Amino acid sequence: MSLQAEKPVFPVISSILSPVSIALFVREKYTLPADTSCQLLKTGINHTYRINSPQASFIFRVYSYGWRSEEEIFEELKLLQYLKEHGIAVSYAIADSTGTLIQVIDAPEGQRFAVLFTCAKGKKILNYSTSTHFDIGKMMARMHQLTKNSVQNRTTYTPDVLLNRSLENIGKFLPADSSEWQFLVETRPLLEEKLLTADKALLRTGIVHLDIWFDNLNISDDNEVALFDFDFCGNGWLCLDIAYYIMQLHSTEKDDNERNEKIEAFYNGYKTIEAITAEEVRIIPTLGVCLYYFYLGIQCARFDNWSNTFLNEVYLKRFITVLIKGYYEKSK
Repeated sequence: MSLQAEKPVFPVISSILSPVSIALFVREKYTLPADTSCQLLKTGINHTYRINSPQASFIFRVYSYGWRSEEEIFEELKLLQYLKEHGIAVSYAIADSTGTLIQVIDAPEGQRFAVLFTCAKGKKILNYSTSTHFDIGKMMARMHQLTKNSVQNRTTYTPDVLLNRSLENIGKFLPADSSEWQFLVETRPLLEEKLLTADKALLRTGIVHLDIWFDNLNISDDNEVALFDFDFCGNGWLCLDIAYYIMQLHSTEKDDNERNEKIEAFYNGYKTIEAITAEEVRIIPTLGVCLYYFYLGIQCARFDNWSNTFLNEVYLKRFITVLIKGYYEKSK
């Protein structure tokens, strides 16, 4: 009797890897105990798993297919090791039993890269004290002090990357005749002109994190701050990090007086380590608006990693009207 031909597997564009299989994988690669377990924490552009062993817990990040090259990931991990060696509290990569930092997993859609990270001490807190904002300002400035004038083999955040490419991606999901799309199209050249005409000699450059906000910070019971998720690190004006942090505070802190106190505390902390030029202060609000464009563009570019109910026309219109347009009006 002839064997029935095996049915071909239907191709996929994005998969969620089994936590059970991930547990087996990391136990073998990192020589962890047999009772090591794995829990899926979140999906998105990358997938995040928590690895729990009797001795310690870790974070296992599985990069989405086609998202980052092996060289880009290596540059990220090299930066983390450098910051760790210089006293910045970060979640850093752990090598397996053969000394390998970047794992390659044969997922259904193709080869995906993965890295095991330490767990950052503490927990996420949405609204924290002015003294913690002061400490975060100091930490960011120390990081900038270390990375100033450095360059990675990763993205450079130019006006073209922040604005033009972002609009190309957003335009695939919004009607051309919608008022929201028209707002983006009309404001883009105004924002770009401000960036292109800025006094570059007064804007410090180096390696930026580009995603420092409460969701990527852990705060311990004794108020120690740890930073993680450097997936968007790259090259650019250092004040991009400041602009993003301030922009996010406008989103999470609704009381004007309390928000302004926290922004002032953050700035004061930063300036104990590094000076902020007047040109940087001037351009920070504009950069915050540009970063809204950029991250909305990323969501659209990586549509495969988001659910249809999340990324739809209603969501985009609300994001543009409430967040981008609202912040643009404040930044003028």
